[in-house]
Amino acid sequence: MTTDLSIGVLNKRHARIAVSALFFLSGLCFASWASRIPDLQQALHLSEAGLGGVLLALPLGSIISLPVAGVLVARFGSRQVVIIAASLYAAILPTLGLAQTPWQLIMCLVLFGFTGNLTNISMNTQAVAVESMYGRSIMASFHGLWSVAGFTGAAVGAAMAALKMAPYQHFLLITVVAWVIVGATMRHIVTQDVNVQEQQPLFSKPDRFLLTLGIIAMCAMICEGTMFDWSGVYFKKIVKVGEGLEGAGYAAFMSTMAFGRFVADWLTTRMGVKRMLQVSGLLTAVGLLIAVVFPYFTTAIIGFLLVGAGISAVVPLIYSAAGRSKVLSPGMALATVSTIGYLGFLCGPPLIGFVAQASSLAVSFSLIAVMGVAVAAMASRLKV
Repeated sequence: MTTDLSIGVLNKRHARIAVSALFFLSGLCFASWASRIPDLQQALHLSEAGLGGVLLALPLGSIISLPVAGVLVARFGSRQVVIIAASLYAAILPTLGLAQTPWQLIMCLVLFGFTGNLTNISMNTQAVAVESMYGRSIMASFHGLWSVAGFTGAAVGAAMAALKMAPYQHFLLITVVAWVIVGATMRHIVTQDVNVQEQQPLFSKPDRFLLTLGIIAMCAMICEGTMFDWSGVYFKKIVKVGEGLEGAGYAAFMSTMAFGRFVADWLTTRMGVKRMLQVSGLLTAVGLLIAVVFPYFTTAIIGFLLVGAGISAVVPLIYSAAGRSKVLSPGMALATVSTIGYLGFLCGPPLIGFVAQASSLAVSFSLIAVMGVAVAAMASRLKV
C-alpha cells in the first residue's frame, strides 16, 4: 500500500513537471516571436497601421483553430493533440523570420496562431487533469511557467538583437530547444482527461457562467496582446529608449506577470476569485495610464510592472473555472471560453495600430486601459 501511494505521488509529480515544461515551451516560442517584432517591422518596412494589419494574422489563426481544438481534444484526448501541436508550433517559428514580404509573414502567422492555440487548449486540458490529481488550485503556477518562459524569451531575444543575429537563426535555435522538451516530457503527460463522458456531444450551448468567463478573458487578452505585440514599439517610439532597450518594457511586464502567477493561487485562496479579479483589473488600468501620462523610462517601467501584476491572475483563474464546468468537458469548455477570449487577441493589436495611425500610440494605450476597468466590472457578476 505504501509502495502504491509512493508511485502515485511520483506519477503526480512527474505529470506536473511534464505539463509545466509544455507551458514553458509555449511561452518561449511566443515570446521569441514577440521579442523580434520591431526588427521584422523594420525589415519589411511596415508602418504602425501596416504592422497592425499583419499582426491580425496570428489571432486569426488562433480563432480558426478553436473549434478544431475542442473537437480534437474531445475525440482523441489532450495527450496526442499536445504532442503533435507543440512540435508543429515550434517548427513553424523559423518561417516567421524567413518571410520576405508582408503577405508571406501573414500566411506564416496564421499557421503559427493555429498550432499555438491547439497547443494552448490541449496543454490547459492537461493542466486541469493534473489539478484534479492534486485536489487544489495549481493552475496559476502552470501559467507562471509560461510567463517565466516569456521573460526568458524576451531576454534571449534582446541578446540576439544586440548581437545582430537574424531572426530566423534565433528562431531555429528555439525550435531545437522546444523539440527537446517535447521528447523529454511525452512519457509523463497525463493519458486520461478528466470530466469526460462517453456520450457527451461534441457541441453544446455554453451557459451564462461560461459566457461571462469568456468576456472577462477577452478584456484581459486585449491587454495582454497589447503588451506582447506593441510594448517594444511603444518604448522605441514613445519612451524613445536607446538601441537595445526596446524590450525593457516587455521584460518588466513579463517579470511581474510571472511572479504574480506564482502567488495567485495563494492570494485567491485568501481573497476569493471575485475580489482577486477586481483588484487585477484595476491594477492593469492604473499601470497603463501611468505609462501613458508619464512616458519616461522609469515611470513607463513602473506602469508596465503594474500591468503585469494586474493581468497575471486573470486568465489562469478563468481557465481553472472553465475546466470545472458542469455543462461541457474541460477541452470544450476551454475552447468555448478561449473562442470569446481570443477575440481580444484578434481585435486588440490591430486596433492599437489603426488608432495610433489616426492619432498616436499613447492614445491607443489609453483606450486599452478601459479593458482593465471592464475586467473588474465583469468580475462582480460572477457567482464564484
